[in-house]
Parts: sequence; C-alpha cells; structure tokens
Amino acid sequence: MDTTHTYKFLSLNPTTGLWPASDYGNDVIVGVIDSGVWPESPSYKDDGMSPIPSKWKGTCEAGQDFNSSLCNLKLIGAQYFNKGLVAANPNIVLSMNSTRDTIGHGTHTSSTIAGNYVEDASFFGYASGTARGIAPRARVAMYKVGWAEGTYTSDMIAGIDQAVADGVDVISISMGINFVPLYEDPIAIASFGAMEKGVVFSCSAGNSGPSLGTLHNGIPWTMTVAAGTIDRSFAGTLTLGNGLTITGWTTFPARAIVEDLPLIYNQTISGCNSSELLSEVYGIVICDNFGSFFNHENISKSPVPAVIFFSDEPSVKEFSDFPDPGVILSTKYRQDVINYALNGVEPSASITFQQTILETEPAPLVADYSSRGPAPSYPNILKPDVMAPGTLVLAAWIPNVGVATIGNKIVLSSDFTLESGTSMACPHASGIAALLKGAHPEWSPAAIRSAMMTTANTLDNTQNPIKDMGFDYNIASPLAMGAGHVNPNAALDPGLVYDATTQDYINLLCSMNLTRNQIASIVRSTSYNCSNPSFDLNYPSFIALYKNGSYNVTSKKFERTVTNVGSGGATYTAVVTAPEGSIVEVRPKTLAFQEKYDKQSYSLTIIFPSQKNAAVTFGSITWNEVGGTHIVRSPIVVSPSFAIWS
Repeated sequence: MDTTHTYKFLSLNPTTGLWPASDYGNDVIVGVIDSGVWPESPSYKDDGMSPIPSKWKGTCEAGQDFNSSLCNLKLIGAQYFNKGLVAANPNIVLSMNSTRDTIGHGTHTSSTIAGNYVEDASFFGYASGTARGIAPRARVAMYKVGWAEGTYTSDMIAGIDQAVADGVDVISISMGINFVPLYEDPIAIASFGAMEKGVVFSCSAGNSGPSLGTLHNGIPWTMTVAAGTIDRSFAGTLTLGNGLTITGWTTFPARAIVEDLPLIYNQTISGCNSSELLSEVYGIVICDNFGSFFNHENISKSPVPAVIFFSDEPSVKEFSDFPDPGVILSTKYRQDVINYALNGVEPSASITFQQTILETEPAPLVADYSSRGPAPSYPNILKPDVMAPGTLVLAAWIPNVGVATIGNKIVLSSDFTLESGTSMACPHASGIAALLKGAHPEWSPAAIRSAMMTTANTLDNTQNPIKDMGFDYNIASPLAMGAGHVNPNAALDPGLVYDATTQDYINLLCSMNLTRNQIASIVRSTSYNCSNPSFDLNYPSFIALYKNGSYNVTSKKFERTVTNVGSGGATYTAVVTAPEGSIVEVRPKTLAFQEKYDKQSYSLTIIFPSQKNAAVTFGSITWNEVGGTHIVRSPIVVSPSFAIWS
C-alpha cells in the first residue's frame, strides 16, 4: 500500500483499466513471504470484503501474542516457520514465537500489495491521504520466515511450499540471497514449484546498486523487480527576510514553529560538528561544510532551533529520518542564501514543514540503490524484468518500533511509515500481478510477467527517457530498470504475450552445464526430461554477453513465439532500435494472427562487437499492430559478462 499516492502515479483509477476489470483484485490471494504481520493495523480490516474464496486451504496459526481470531476476510492466513532456525540454534529463545511482526518489513510489504482503505493516513503530516493497497480487494496470507534472530533457507522453502499448497495465486517475497547459484538458492528452488502450480512469483532485485552484476533473484521463472522514485517530494519552505522563497527537502516529523529567526552563517561553526560551538549562537544555522547528513548528534545536543543544509546527493532523499528542524536545499541556492546571511540587514528566515508536493519532475528515476543486472546466478536472461515505485513508500507499520526521531532522545512511532528499497518496489509489482490474475485468471505466470514487461514505460513524466540516479542521471539501461516502469492499465491488454511452460524452464536448466543432481535440486524430481536442452527461453527480453577485453565480432540468435491475446485477428510489424555498434536482424518482420490465441514465431539475431571499455549498449524490438493500438516492446542489451555461475 504505497498507498496515498502511488496508485495515482501508476494511473490506477475506478473508471477504466485494471482496477474495475479485476474488481480491485477481489478473491485473488497473495501469499507474502516475510517477517510477519501486525494484524491490528487498520490496513487489514475487512470492511467491504466478500467471503473467503472456497479454494483457500490455509490456516490462521495461533502463537505468542497471536490467536486465530485475529485473521478475517482480508488477512485470511497467518503461519510461521522457524524449524530451521531452531535446529541450527537449539537453545534459542525467540522474542516472538508467532506470525506477529516485530520488524515491520512484512507489515509494510503486505499492506502495499493489498491493504484495505485507511483514511487520514500519513507520515507525521507528510504523504497524507487515504491509504490503500495496489490490489485493495485481494486477500493477504502471511508466511513468517524472517526472524529478528535470523533467517534460514529451509524455513524460506517451507513457507513458500506451504503458500503454494494453501492455494495462493501470487507469491511476493522482498528478500533474496546474494551470489549463490540457482541450485543452491532457496528462492529459486521453491519458486520453481510455485511456477509449476501456476502461481505468479514476484521478488525484489536487491539494494546493492548501482554497480552492475549485483542483482539477486535472477531466476528465469520469477518476476524480478527494480526500484524507482515517485513523483512526490516532501518539503519544507525556507523564506528569507529579503522575500526569497526556496522549497527544500525535509521530513522533520512535527509542525515546528521556525519563524523570523536570525539567519547565521559563520565559517567557524558551518561544519555543525561541535555542540559546544553551536551553543554560542541562536537562530537558523547554515551547515555548509557538514559531513554526513545522517550525523545529527551535535546539532541535536545544541540549543540551535533550526538548520539549513546544501546537498544534491540522491541518498538524502531516500530516508525519512530527519531529527532536527531544518531543510536540505539544492547547492544552486547556496550562494544566494549565504550572501544574504553575510550581507543582509539583520538577516532572518522562516521555515514551514509538513508539505507534500505531487507531480514532481522528472519521475520515475531509477533509484541508485537498486541492484543491477546481469544476474550473477544466470546472466543469459535479462534481469531485472520491470521497475516499480520503491523510494519513500507510505505503508502500514508496527506500533512498537520507532520510525522517526526528534533530537537525540525522542523516538516516535506511527501506524504508517515511509520506506525505501526494492522491498517496496516488489509489492507494487505483486499487486499489479494480482490484479492481472483477477482480470485474466486463465493467464500463466509467464504471460502475466510478459504483459507487464512488454507494456512497461520507458519514458518519464516529462516524456523523456527514464534516467538513472546511480549513473549521473544518464539514460537508464535495462540492466537497471528491466523493460521499464510498470504500466498496469496497458498490461491489461498487451496484444501479444511470450508464454513459457514448465518444460521450457527444464529445457533451459538442461542447457546450463549443471549436474543431474543440481537440476534435480531445483525440479525436485529425478524424472525430468532433458531430451531437448535449449538456452533460448521464450522470454520477452534479449541479452547478448561478451567477454570483456576480447575484440571479436560475435552473433547471437534468438527464437521467440508470441501468442495473440487480443480480441481477434491482427497483424504486427517489427520496428528495431539496435544497440549502438550492433546490427539486429528480425525474420520475419511481419506476423499475421488469424484469431485470438494464434501463435507466431520469429528469430532475432544480434551481430555485435566486443568492446574494450566494457560498455553496455541497449535498444529494443517493438511489434506494432497494423491499424490497431497494441505496441509490444522488448529490450535488447549487449553487455560484458558478469557471470559467476553460467
């Protein structure tokens, strides 16, 4: 429930598109694999919910501070898994031996997906409005596998297996394990079983960006989600005594009165790193040479009533803790503010807080922390798949863990908080997948992922290519944002989909140079069929890897089959934008479908040179419907190999 605004940012609305087509996700069950849930949160009230679907086989497990009556028509299941944790630590005493959330993460993610409507939600006056999940009528089943005392892979697998057995439609997991091969990755192993049962599996890309090759959950049969920013800013307005008004960034959690105070700039104290020196002045202090913005200790200890910082660092706008009254201004205002403080007649200033600015531009941007591909676990499939809102997402929280501070002594709690990470992006994609499952129950997990990928936006709200915060605001590559930013309403009617079966994924595993036991650890059977191994999975994206430092011209051919899911017959023509320095050949260039569910195949060949400077280049292939509205786009990437296991 990134709730009070992201649904608008994603263009979800009650009149047209995916919300009404899916009945807001009614009767779709989302299994959330996480740290538990706070069932008393208003996000889990069941007002307006219909009876629990008959397909549901799960339970509401009683435990410490958690009884089965806490589940309802919204939170329909709650189970916890810690046998692996306990087996590895026989004398452990768990601080909360139940599905109750003591961390907050699971409450935040699950409410983002499917939280019910909550009026007057906010983070201390910021992002205020009516909160709701992306699929506000879907059901939540929580499977607690993450504990304050640790998380064990066996418990993760057990939780995912139970979710599948219970009859969930979508699994959302905002967790991942870095740098392990697929056959040792519990999420890869368990998600294969989910895919076999037709369950959409959505997972986070990780928060190890912006370096390339840092992504986890690079699993071919899942949907891997990167994080982007939102068109929303949290602001404080600085008004100087000379009339100049500047909007800055702040999330100070109170309506502090900072009015007509002296504005002070003193080179001796501008570092704001000495509470003793700061105690000698009174007014709004300009912290010009401040080191880390997150080190407020000396400011908090001093009697200074407010501060001004200057920074263009993206990271300062990714966290919500702002313990002292103040604002962060862009460095472009630095000279004007300092000149007035030094030369104005009795310079003064005022600051107002708790302001939220919507429709900020440009948005989205790829968040710098979002992990990038190629996926170390299997780099020959382009990951991530899509990008979704992930920075400063408002969603439900637990009441006994602090979310903000005032000074260095006061810790504040809240029913809602702002969090940043691919953990917050994944639930947005999971919620959209739940809506698509409600609108198209016949679609496979691969078809749902394909619809989200081929309709994703590559332009921001200024109609320019999406930029990457982690790479000097250059145009974002698919290694950062996948196919683009999710576009729910377009995904409802994608025109064509790239489908895949369980056997297709087995054929891929058979081509990976794995042992039979390694394949069996994923498939969980020794009777799989490896008679037709193929590295060329029917995926809605393309990546060609080269060894850095080699100078050969190489080609890679892909075979793809697309299924017409439009209302009738249609003809599509290919438009190719080749990666710089490469040639892309498509045959045939026209695909004619006689009726719905017709399939047509094509080949795509990339002829590309290896590059001395390890450059990543990218383009796309778009199938445009002749005389129609469908545009089916897939990214193409040429990249140096970051393979660890391949």
